[in-house]
Amino acid sequence: MFSGLHEIDWSSMEHAYGSAEEVPTLLLALRSSDAEERRKALGRFYGAVHHQGDVYACTTASIPFLFELADDVTTPDRADMVELLVSIGSEALDRCDGPYGGSEAHVEAVAAVRGRAETLIGFARDPDVRVRGAAIPGLGLFIDDVDRAATVLGGRLPAEASIVEQLLIVEAMAALALRLPERAEAQAMAWFTELAADAAVAPQTRLAAVVQRARCAPEQIGDDTIATAITLLRELEDAAVPAEAWCDPTRPAGPAASGDGAPPQIVAAFEDLERHRQIHSPTTDLLRTFHRTLAAKVPQRTALLAEQLRSRDPGSCLDAIRMSAELMKSWRGDHTRLITLVAEQLNASHDQVAAEAAATLNACHAIAEPARKALAAHVAAQYASHGSDVWSTPQPHLRRSHQEAVQALARLGDGRAVPSIVTALDSGDDAWRAVQVAGTLPQAADQLIPRLCAHLRSLDLTQGLWEMGVRSNLSALAALADDSSIGVIIETLATAVAHEVWSVACSALEALRAFGPSAAPALQTIRSLITASDAHVRPAAVAALWAIAGDPDEVMQPLLDLLDDSIPFRINEAADVLAKIGPPAREALPRLRDLLTHSYEWVRVPSAAALWEIGGDAEAPAVLDTLLQAWEQNPSTANHVVACLDRMGPAARPALPQLRSELHHAQRRGRYDSIDNDEELQEISRTLIERLAGN
Repeated sequence: MFSGLHEIDWSSMEHAYGSAEEVPTLLLALRSSDAEERRKALGRFYGAVHHQGDVYACTTASIPFLFELADDVTTPDRADMVELLVSIGSEALDRCDGPYGGSEAHVEAVAAVRGRAETLIGFARDPDVRVRGAAIPGLGLFIDDVDRAATVLGGRLPAEASIVEQLLIVEAMAALALRLPERAEAQAMAWFTELAADAAVAPQTRLAAVVQRARCAPEQIGDDTIATAITLLRELEDAAVPAEAWCDPTRPAGPAASGDGAPPQIVAAFEDLERHRQIHSPTTDLLRTFHRTLAAKVPQRTALLAEQLRSRDPGSCLDAIRMSAELMKSWRGDHTRLITLVAEQLNASHDQVAAEAAATLNACHAIAEPARKALAAHVAAQYASHGSDVWSTPQPHLRRSHQEAVQALARLGDGRAVPSIVTALDSGDDAWRAVQVAGTLPQAADQLIPRLCAHLRSLDLTQGLWEMGVRSNLSALAALADDSSIGVIIETLATAVAHEVWSVACSALEALRAFGPSAAPALQTIRSLITASDAHVRPAAVAALWAIAGDPDEVMQPLLDLLDDSIPFRINEAADVLAKIGPPAREALPRLRDLLTHSYEWVRVPSAAALWEIGGDAEAPAVLDTLLQAWEQNPSTANHVVACLDRMGPAARPALPQLRSELHHAQRRGRYDSIDNDEELQEISRTLIERLAGN
């Protein structure tokens, strides 16, 4: 075995982390009798030789040896070898078919895998179901003889007892049709139609035929397609998966900060990633494919999700909630019905399902008003059943369900969230989650501000673990803007400066801006930071100085210096302050006009906004031209652009066509494509259209 392995000059090749000279050792370890050695070798191969799907010359050179491993029945973990081969080939094929084409390594990798098509066919008939499952996707990707591929796939379907493998076969037929449409599409479409209508076939497989047919011909999707899919979903109820087969194992839940010394916010983010990698039904990937195919057809997708959410199988329900979140976070439309359906899942008998529903409503809080009553009832029921300290319950799914629901309520500005926020700040258990939303509850400022101040003082700025928490706490205090918190913010600024924790110093400076002249005791420290060496601190200090002292003469020269900087964000922040100063900042007009031709739109937009605020109507033509061009070139600037248009009044009338065009986009847009920013973008755009069209 491995003839010629050591004749290859592996040291002349590279992988993701440098020299590929370790590849022979990894290949040999993949057939080791030691399971742990094999596991480490496979992980290293994916991590370095096939890093994030990349295909290097050394990856391609490994393919013959990987085929040897997979083809030898004495090799342990043969399925892993087949899966690795198909992954290498498919990633290389995607790159070759992409807009920029593939490298020589990609082309050679595809040729190497395609040259072993008969071997792949043999793997797809292997006695080991895992080997078959790993090989089946390759049949649609690497067999160029359409009749041969269709025959093999069609023949494998009745031979496979497992639903999972049957779904893979149907998907492989779609891959074949999409890859070779002129030769394979008609044959595949006829097969899908026949399969979908065959009552003797399992409903999951018939649903796969409906979905893959739609994927191959999205223009043919009609109401009958959705109706058929819904009918098949109802038939799936008899194939429910028991909860114990998908539920996460119960484990004690302590504060998230206990995770390996990482900030609790980071631990929680990785936990979310892990949750979203899990699937709880064999049809989940299939239904996700269907939703991707339906794309902007929001009413049809909502109807499909309504049926998915009615499933008696909690695993299917859980995955449907996540798909609902994906739809609402990615596509515009009236999501009232879907929000209401997700809110109904707060009453699910399985805490994990209820927790996912609460998390979705929290993530979609900008459009979650229809769920307010359900969220409040859910929180009240948890108090009644588990006591007032349910925020800190050791039951992980109940804990998550309660905390997510409380955060969602708080973000709706609902005072019924306050008791749990207070409990969290008093106990310290997951207090960072409470801090995240405390600033949205000004009606409870008298209860929250003393606790937020005490919490902030308890955090050690010298420990990176708490840096994110400190910054979040400062943001909450700024949002509540009560003068009683100025002292602790000034203390935090002084400590951050003393220890050169500049990110915290910037957050403290930003927080102090919210208090205006009341924060005058901080001026001495702020003035000392005007010449700070840190790239971020200097503009933050100038902005704070203007907000608190309000003297244009004191800040004008530092602002002009920042406008001449080469770092875009420093120019942006200077322009923002100049916009707030307005006409007294006329000295900056020539430089701002020059910046309208800057290569970066995130410099041009704030410069144009400042130009308007300082120069007014005389600058309107140049300002409008700059704003609308930047918006067209980079939709992420939209929120900043429409905010300026809103301030321009009738002078913004030439923007009407672009405002109307914005509302015709189906996908979420604006800064970060987030729900919050997109909903704000739509609202301001509608208001502007109504106002400008009526003038």
